[in-house]
Amino acid sequence: MGRGNQILLEIRDTKSDLKLAEEASRIFEREKVNSIYAVTTLVTTAVKNVTSQIPIIFAVGSDPIASGLVQSFGKPGGRLTGVRYSTTDLTGKRLEILKEILPKLNRVVTFYNPGNRMAMEAATLAREAARHFRVQLVERHVTSVEELRQRLEAFKAGEADAYFYTTDGMVTSQAQLVIDMATSKKLPTMFSEQSLVAMGGLASYGQNFYEIGRLSAKYVQKVMTGAQPGDLRVEIVDKFELVMNLKTAKRIGLTIPPNVLARAEKVFK
Repeated sequence: MGRGNQILLEIRDTKSDLKLAEEASRIFEREKVNSIYAVTTLVTTAVKNVTSQIPIIFAVGSDPIASGLVQSFGKPGGRLTGVRYSTTDLTGKRLEILKEILPKLNRVVTFYNPGNRMAMEAATLAREAARHFRVQLVERHVTSVEELRQRLEAFKAGEADAYFYTTDGMVTSQAQLVIDMATSKKLPTMFSEQSLVAMGGLASYGQNFYEIGRLSAKYVQKVMTGAQPGDLRVEIVDKFELVMNLKTAKRIGLTIPPNVLARAEKVFK
């Protein structure tokens, strides 16, 4: 909501609950907010379906044309525009980089909830990548935050050579716990997001969500100053970045090979 030169930012974490997203969107439209920023295709679609006036800026991983969000990338044509980022599976690439960091890598451990469909799919991809690179994937099932905490505490350093992240919302919400366990047991970690490297993870390879957020903010600014979403071209972001944390490497007594370090787009020191 704009008020003179001030902007009021209302944040709603719907935790992937589409009913909550719809409920919040109805309230926002009643309050006549200037725009809604929605992340993921499912949430954006939910917001679009229950509103009729409000401009929507999105950040989505799937094709916004196929999803019915816009008419075309160059001329969206409706109330919606924003950023489309790539969701290319990078599991194999992450494991390959981890093996370059640790040439003697034999076993990697991952924690995930077997009741989470996306986590199960991610684990299957990790298994395939592990087979390809002749690495053993040690899978630890956790069905609650408490169970994750217990399994992390019980984990012994010799059970694996590194921690390898597979997509799981619950585990991501407890990333600091995972990072602290890994650091205390001198275990290198590989994640998908640089924010987790900033928190103390060793490395990540994936989308730069800071950049996606920065680009999204430009759309919000344009809409707030009178531009029509339907006239604003949808931006495509498909660059992946390797990020490393040298402070963490030092803490766990690891020297990152210079040829790998030289490829990092960002290094935390």
